[in-house]
Amino acid sequence: MSSASAAPAAPAAPANPRSRVITASLVGTTIEFYDFYVYATAAVLVFPILFFPSDNETASLLSSFAVFGAAMVARPIGAVIFGHFGDKFGRKATLVASLLTMGIATILIGCLPTFNDIGAWAALLLLILRLFQGFALGGEWSGAALVATENAPKGKRAWYGTFPQLGAPIGFIIANTVFLLIYFALPHPEGAGLRSEEFLAWGWRVPFLFSAVMVIVGLWVRLKLVESSTFSRAEKSGSLSKFPLGTVFRRHWWQMILGTFIMLATYVLFYLMTSFTLSYGTKATHEGAEAAAAAGGPAYDAATYVPGLGFGYTDFVIMQIIGVVFFGIFTLLSGPVADAIGRRKLLMWVTGAIVVFGLLFNVFLLPQADPKFSGALVQAFLILGFLLMGSTFGPMGALLPELFPTNVRYTGSAVSYNVSSILGAALAPIVAVALWAAADGSPWLVGVYLSVMGLLTFLALWLSKETKDVEYEENLGEMQFKKI
Repeated sequence: MSSASAAPAAPAAPANPRSRVITASLVGTTIEFYDFYVYATAAVLVFPILFFPSDNETASLLSSFAVFGAAMVARPIGAVIFGHFGDKFGRKATLVASLLTMGIATILIGCLPTFNDIGAWAALLLLILRLFQGFALGGEWSGAALVATENAPKGKRAWYGTFPQLGAPIGFIIANTVFLLIYFALPHPEGAGLRSEEFLAWGWRVPFLFSAVMVIVGLWVRLKLVESSTFSRAEKSGSLSKFPLGTVFRRHWWQMILGTFIMLATYVLFYLMTSFTLSYGTKATHEGAEAAAAAGGPAYDAATYVPGLGFGYTDFVIMQIIGVVFFGIFTLLSGPVADAIGRRKLLMWVTGAIVVFGLLFNVFLLPQADPKFSGALVQAFLILGFLLMGSTFGPMGALLPELFPTNVRYTGSAVSYNVSSILGAALAPIVAVALWAAADGSPWLVGVYLSVMGLLTFLALWLSKETKDVEYEENLGEMQFKKI
């Protein structure tokens, strides 16, 4: 044998530069979460008035949140379809398609006529576009997580997996900053938040239309991607599944169940800290509602009124943004910790803390005699909740894909992630509002709800195995079964 043939081959250069991997996984999820947060904010401030008007504020809010939650039902459908094509033909095309679908749906929401224009048809059109948003997000997250983790250096998969997760806090900050800029740009009655005539007439549409700019940036980044070496190797070896959904249900059903419940507490916490707290924090107290009624505002009935904390919209959103900064920081910090000690161990500790946190809602969220003390407690609550959110959300970018082999990794992780969205995110805002009303304005039942979901997640983690040392290159899928 010649010396040339005996020489070891030079290591191949990575298919995607690290900067491109990080940027593509981060930019896309930032846009997707921006679009979702814009809707979540409008679901509290705008849609109950413009799309679901009624004499009962709670009923209007519940209707708005029901459409919000409907998107979660569409997410598993998106997971199946995008996962099928992502596992058969590659990750890149599905990532581009999901981004386009979400962007177009969001822009069209910004163009919708309201209930006063076309009656109930406005709510139906809103529901349809919301379903398209959910369909798109169903395929987005898993594709972004796979781009990050399948291109990660050895021993840094959880660290790389935090970058698509970081899109959630960044998207939240951008979405709410856009709303705040509109607030300061438009004239508004003192203390009325964003609900001025100008805002309700056209200002609320601007954040939805702004999505077009962000989508163009995201497409430019993602079109530069090439497939990961892991997927290419699976393709060349003949490991790809002809019907990924069937394969994952036959051979990896237990991993799907575990993945679904591992995500459950994360989803519930996520939407309680964003949608519910915004509703509860900005709803007037009994005294505030009575004073507003006396000044010619909406009628007030102490027997049926469900009070909140009475913060102004801008004050509360700024408090949320401060909390979300900790969400982002701890999302990034969770990656190296999960790489060092394992995903399962870290998440069991964090989930235990979430269970305890749920039992403390009344400690932080009941109105106090001193408004400054009340504000300090709520800010501490938001920081602690978002800190826990980052700590649990960060490792999911690595853990869920690691549960499945390459040939069904997109489908398996996407289905787990998005079925959990029905059990967690779709129901959380609706259940929270109902429990808030049932407790006569107290949030303690909402906290108990979070704790129960945390216990279910803790059980799923206890039944699962550590995935830290799973080798992507050796876990291609179909070929292993053929060899047995």
